[in-house]
Amino acid sequence: MSENPLRRGLAETRTVGPFAVVIFGASGDLTKRKLLPALYNLALSRTLPSGFAVVGVARREKSSEKFRAEMKEAIGSFSRRKPIDEAVWEDFERGLHYVQGPFDKAETYTALKAQLDALESERGAKNRLYYLAVPPSEFGHIVSHLREAKLIEAPGSGKAVTRVVVEKPFGHDLESARELNATIASAFDESQVFRIDHYLGKETVQNLLVFRFANSLFEPVWNREHVDHVQITVAEEIGVEGRGKFYEEIGVTKDIVENHLMQLFCLTAMEPPISLAADAVRDEKVKVLRSLRPMERSLVQENVVRGQYARGIVRGDEVCGYREEPDVSPASRIETFVAMRMFVDNWRWGGVPFYVRAGKRLARRVTEIAVQFKKVPHNLFRAPDGGVTPNVLALRIQPDEGIALRFITKEPGQHTILRDVAMDFRYGAAFGSNTPEAYERLLLDAMRGDATLFTRHDEVEEQWAFIDRVFEAWRAEASAPPPLYASGSWGPENADDLLARDGRRWRKP
Repeated sequence: MSENPLRRGLAETRTVGPFAVVIFGASGDLTKRKLLPALYNLALSRTLPSGFAVVGVARREKSSEKFRAEMKEAIGSFSRRKPIDEAVWEDFERGLHYVQGPFDKAETYTALKAQLDALESERGAKNRLYYLAVPPSEFGHIVSHLREAKLIEAPGSGKAVTRVVVEKPFGHDLESARELNATIASAFDESQVFRIDHYLGKETVQNLLVFRFANSLFEPVWNREHVDHVQITVAEEIGVEGRGKFYEEIGVTKDIVENHLMQLFCLTAMEPPISLAADAVRDEKVKVLRSLRPMERSLVQENVVRGQYARGIVRGDEVCGYREEPDVSPASRIETFVAMRMFVDNWRWGGVPFYVRAGKRLARRVTEIAVQFKKVPHNLFRAPDGGVTPNVLALRIQPDEGIALRFITKEPGQHTILRDVAMDFRYGAAFGSNTPEAYERLLLDAMRGDATLFTRHDEVEEQWAFIDRVFEAWRAEASAPPPLYASGSWGPENADDLLARDGRRWRKP
């Protein structure tokens, strides 16, 4: 029997050996809201291996019993499947343990090693997945102490599988990203490193590869001959939600564009990989990043727009401006909105603009990739506006995940009246609304060793190399504050001008 080419190169089978997941930063919100609910749901779906265990590591003093109680409460609040299945929980909680201690002290890792040795003896959980749910400043302490405590096995040693999951941000510029990569590489081989971006675990993002490369209808027109332009939007209704101090250091470009949005861009623009092996897919993403036209300082003013939200109305409620948020400077120049026009200088996309935007306090929450095709070369029909609306293919990442194709049809009747209509596919309607969350897929992939949906070191560095040029230009004009836009709008007016100059306009998702 011939091998299915869509399966060729998959890293491992879908079974997972006994694993202990060690979460550094186990007292944080990420553990309560995402990681433990995801692991519980994997247990509920009988996907976790027998003997599975979780060890939380954090500074706060508490017993394993208290940790279990807190995690049960968190799962009850944040799991997508309620109520808690007591039979599943009873087995799951037997594997929950807690180690208290600072991340920069050897004693913490001595206690961790003792706990892991006990779990290996009791439950057979000899393989380890270390999850660094901590700020990047802690990475160095953790990886060096893990190495010194002999808690890391080299790949191919035959002793046990050891992997590490690293949460974003992956640095704050190219130099810091390189330093972080070097720190992690001092203890782990690149094949053991899983840099997580939860956007890549979303169903629509995963389906983008299938949509493009398993349907002969679309891939032949996915190029400069047929595509007029591409728009990628990552919009949020919320403000900084009490994270003013964090946002004053990072802004929306580093928070969303450098990682989430650039990942969506790469999957949209990449060439077909030779297989579904992780590095084959990631090789193509890196090629796209290397084909990006550099944002030279002289081009940033022409191709990049930033803004900052002011007071406005969101869903009928008046909300404050960014500079009125707690822990935000009243003279802040941090951007909460950014829009860019980017070009990929390669054979497939030469001359096709990619318009991307991300922002806080916008008109609605939506993440979408919209591919607008070229107009028909000759219009045979009379249309009210003098032209025929171009076809648009929209992939909705959130909310209401799905895919919509807009095309022109004729209204019923004796007259030829054109109407723009949509064929709309929705995941919830087709497969049920209770689909796995991103962290469920990504955690299981990390245990399986499938790195397809995780970013590689050179990918991270290429993203920063592009974004750094934008910040260099902004620093050169530091005296110019970002223009304000009303909360509840779609951003500053000059973001509209970015497309209007090209005879285009933003799509309203």
